[in-house]
Amino acid sequence: MTPSSNPLLWRRPPVFLQYGIAVLSVAAALLLTYWPAFHLESAPVSLFLCAVMFSAWYGGVGPGLLATLLSAFVFYYAFLPPVHSLIAKPTETARFVVFTMSALFVGALSVAQRRATESLREARDDLRKTVEELKETNEALAKSEAYLAEAQTLSHTGSFGWNVSTGELFWSEETFRIFGYGRVLKPMVQLVQERVHPEDLETVREALENAAHGKDLDFEHRLIMPDGSAKRVHVLGRVLTPGAAKLEFVGAVMDITTIKNAFEEIRVLRDQLYKENLALREEIDITRMFEEIVGSSPALQAVLSRVAKVAPTDSTVLITGETGTGKELIARAIHKRSQRSSRAFISVNCAAIPRDLIASELFGHEKGAFTGATQRRLGRFESAEGGTIFLDEVGELPAEMQIALLRVLQEREFQRVGGNASFKTDVRVVAATNRDFQAAIAEGKFREDLFYRLNVFPIEVPPLRERREDIPLLVEYFVDRYGSKAGKKVTAITKKSMELLQSYAWPGNIRELQNVIERSVIICDSENLSVDETWLAGRKSSADIASPPLTEKLAAQEREIIEAALAETQGRVSGPRGAAARLGIPQSTLDSKIKALKIKKQRFRNS
Repeated sequence: MTPSSNPLLWRRPPVFLQYGIAVLSVAAALLLTYWPAFHLESAPVSLFLCAVMFSAWYGGVGPGLLATLLSAFVFYYAFLPPVHSLIAKPTETARFVVFTMSALFVGALSVAQRRATESLREARDDLRKTVEELKETNEALAKSEAYLAEAQTLSHTGSFGWNVSTGELFWSEETFRIFGYGRVLKPMVQLVQERVHPEDLETVREALENAAHGKDLDFEHRLIMPDGSAKRVHVLGRVLTPGAAKLEFVGAVMDITTIKNAFEEIRVLRDQLYKENLALREEIDITRMFEEIVGSSPALQAVLSRVAKVAPTDSTVLITGETGTGKELIARAIHKRSQRSSRAFISVNCAAIPRDLIASELFGHEKGAFTGATQRRLGRFESAEGGTIFLDEVGELPAEMQIALLRVLQEREFQRVGGNASFKTDVRVVAATNRDFQAAIAEGKFREDLFYRLNVFPIEVPPLRERREDIPLLVEYFVDRYGSKAGKKVTAITKKSMELLQSYAWPGNIRELQNVIERSVIICDSENLSVDETWLAGRKSSADIASPPLTEKLAAQEREIIEAALAETQGRVSGPRGAAARLGIPQSTLDSKIKALKIKKQRFRNS
């Protein structure tokens, strides 16, 4: 505390100075009494009382008593007659006693006043200190409240207090903002319920009812704001004083809309990543017949021409052909040349999936849809979202799955197994089969309406026996591929082996050729590859099994039918008025048969 500018409020000096002041005060009073200039000989009492008062004020009880004793002695000796004598003065006893008592009273009063003044000064200083502390506390509190309010705004978390018995609510500024109310309104439970989403109202009421019985608050619900937007909040609260007669809660309301949206986005990205990973795993795991389309025969070029035309569109494609002809490779070529090439290509072999699981495999299932469904699983259609799904052996689908696939093609939506929600799908469907669909439809094994949905753009892949000129290129490709894998350098294939490969009917088509070449590379010990004749001698095509006379008869009939069609169309094969259209077979097939039967088209153009 700073010293006072008022001398009366100066602090007491050291002890030796206090007693010195007492002596000096009495001496000063005596000196003033005898000072001729002041003429105070008749007023010594006042001066001595002043000395006592002064000494008691600055020195306290001890110096005050000393000043009283000295003043009484001087007064008795110098001012009571006979003066300048210490003999008994009976006549002046009363006056002496009165003086002494007055001096004691003045001293005591001065000490009391001094103590009262000091107490007031200390009280004033304490009050000033308290005021300063309160000011600092208020400033700190205001700063803390500002920090808290800013923190609540940044974290989207408001605080509240709730008196259950009276129903009173106390909200922070952020809580008002979360619920979308102005601060002029008095918070009430009814205001909260007015904002609650109708579907969550029962949850909120149940939580408040449990809280009325002393249970903590911990629940999430949605809010419908005045502008129609929705928020999701998380409410936490606990009893302020457990066991108290009046239940009071303190808690927080967190706006978790952004967090929920972020989690939803993460879930979508996670599902997308799952789909892409699934597609990637299948891309790696599937053993393809070969990575690139190899060949330059007219039959293959006709197929590739149709692929180039249909690939940029989103039309459904039906690929037909014998087993092992490379139907999946054609499907991949369509996908790679489409606008969906950057998205997933999902291949599904419909014949390899158990009948009871094919619906779950294609469309996914919800948790608990059947025994063993411990979690939700995405189907192949969801995994192929935005991309292409290849349904191999589509002719093997059971009847109930044909109906589900027809709905996907018609409505572009599906339902997971065990679920009621419908999901829109943006997937291009490419299907393949080696079955005769017309026969299957006639037998009632395949739906005719599904066939027409799939057969938007048909592509028939020719068997290897109809593109024999591609066999040398395929052999060279497979020799290089499997030679590199085996660490062998194979530079040529014997002429006899090549002739054998080209003369063989290849009922297993390219897949069978691939296996034969791989087997030959494995046992090859030189740079010249040879093929064991016994590998092909025991395998005959269905055409080879027929007796020679019947084969020749069938060939002759086929030649006669084709020549008649060429004569009617003047040698034209393609187009709506061409021979292929009249015979009801693909152009590529007719070209292959014309070449195999060595029919000259030119002679019909001049007729």
